[in-house]
Amino acid sequence: MRYLDPHIHCYSRTTDDYQAMYLAGTRAVIEPSFWLGQPRTTVGTFHDYFLGILEFEATRAADFGITHRCTIGLNPKESNNEKLADEVIEMLPTFLDHPNCVAAGELGFDEITDAETKSLIAQIELANERNMPILVHTPHRDKARGAIMIMDILEDYGVAPDRAIIDHSTEETTKAILDRGFWAGHTVYPQTKLTPDRFANIYNEFGIERVLLNTSADWGKSDPLLLQKTIAFLQRRGADSATLQQLVWDNPISFFGAERLNIPEGGEPFDPVAANQTHSSLRGGFDS
Repeated sequence: MRYLDPHIHCYSRTTDDYQAMYLAGTRAVIEPSFWLGQPRTTVGTFHDYFLGILEFEATRAADFGITHRCTIGLNPKESNNEKLADEVIEMLPTFLDHPNCVAAGELGFDEITDAETKSLIAQIELANERNMPILVHTPHRDKARGAIMIMDILEDYGVAPDRAIIDHSTEETTKAILDRGFWAGHTVYPQTKLTPDRFANIYNEFGIERVLLNTSADWGKSDPLLLQKTIAFLQRRGADSATLQQLVWDNPISFFGAERLNIPEGGEPFDPVAANQTHSSLRGGFDS
């Protein structure tokens, strides 16, 4: 099977992870910009980070045969420093217009504050100007109320439901998301968010229409191979392999658009010897 992980923070992964992902069938990934674990204090740190995931990570992934694309946005957790948030949002158009950027995101709520709402609306308007897809972060606490508020705001600002993923959905939100016509993204973790067996229950109830599956695979206890492990779990439960292939490949391509993603047929060229020995992204561009 071929896998496209539509929400994975490769910035926090090693090159060994890329190699393991490729060997397990991952041929493309989408990396949303996110919080790095501590507050950033100047707009320049965002500038360099956005450029790093848009360009360096794309090269690093390609070294291992994986197409890498990004979504760019100010994470809601960092929207509460309003002065800095305004500076970041002012420079976002440069990065939203980058050829490796396929959507605006992650946008949404963390603590569901007025500052987060302000940031969310400003970025929705930037996405609307570009007719871009939107990737939404639902809050870890009070998730159901936050998801409903986000969907209300998206609709109020003219975002068609089929243009937005409401991500990190769980048992308490998937039905509401799908009933309103949005895409429901599901993040599998070893322990928190959704485990494979919990996602299996969602799969059995809702199927795969407008449903996405991702690993996030960020700084916490996570696993970049949980797409593969979740699919294996579903297969053991009797799920149809062709349907599962649609879930982990066709669905994300359908949402983001094949032309926008521009994934090479068969994946990126991959030379395992060069990837381990000579590629510039692994050696900093130097011969010694």
